[in-house]
Amino acid sequence: MLGMVGRKIRKAYRGRQTPHGKQSVRKLMAHGTSTNSIELSGDAKSFDRVARKWNVDYAFYKTGPDKYLLFFKAGQADAMTACFSEYSRKVLSKAKSNRVPIREQLQQAADQLSKEKPKQKEHAKEVAHEDR
Repeated sequence: MLGMVGRKIRKAYRGRQTPHGKQSVRKLMAHGTSTNSIELSGDAKSFDRVARKWNVDYAFYKTGPDKYLLFFKAGQADAMTACFSEYSRKVLSKAKSNRVPIREQLQQAADQLSKEKPKQKEHAKEVAHEDR
């Protein structure tokens, strides 16, 4: 009985606090502060990771496939600028990574080995002719 009262008190306390981090657009607008918005195209999940690091309150509104409208508090503009610069660096470094998939590496290695085997046989034949 006593545990249920404590849970209800905690729930009421959490309900009165303003939410932080990722939230719905409605909750963000209910904070009572002015908000700004920016268009974001790309991976929203990687932005979530960076935004949590910078403690930014934000909300996504999906406008199309892989396109979002990102709302954030106007008072957090400096944190948002830093957050966006880190996010853009991550996106650019992902685009620049020229890692070759493992299957292609295996295919290249197999092709290279198949090219080397005939050369070794020709070399062995030349050595055999010289011994005569």
